[in-house]
Amino acid sequence: MAKTQTLVPDPIHAAVTRLSEAIAQRHADRSGLILLGIANGGIVLARRLAHALGVTQVGTIDISFHRDDIGRNPIPKEFVPTVIPADVHGSTVILVDDVLFSGRTVKAALDELFDHGRPTKVELAVLVDRGGRMLPVAADYTGLALDAGAAEKVVVHLDADDPAADYVKVHPQAKR
Repeated sequence: MAKTQTLVPDPIHAAVTRLSEAIAQRHADRSGLILLGIANGGIVLARRLAHALGVTQVGTIDISFHRDDIGRNPIPKEFVPTVIPADVHGSTVILVDDVLFSGRTVKAALDELFDHGRPTKVELAVLVDRGGRMLPVAADYTGLALDAGAAEKVVVHLDADDPAADYVKVHPQAKR
């Protein structure tokens, strides 16, 4: 049995800094930039990136109604509605998530986003790319790349109040 691996706050914070620097390098003018954290994992990361970049247009995007597995996984109790702080038409939107795995979450986020308008450009920023794509999706900005197997689960915890409590764990997934 594989053992659990844990990343502590320092490499996580360095990864967030790398993400914000890469975004800043590509977007010197951030006036039309909207950061949308994919609920629930990307919300805290989107807020941290917005703070680091000085971006005021930060919101959330809920994918519950666009998931292709909604029959097996009903809408979670901790439902967070989509809140887009500005008109997406003509804007550059950066979708932000904690973990990129199959690409299905990103596809659902794109479906939800385009229900609200047509941005000029959409980019993707993720804290952890764990590999294992099922769809042709790649992040524009990646903080950490982990080689997690199909039988492993990657859990990211970014504490909204105490960044010292942040962690990333890779552990064997419980069998269903």
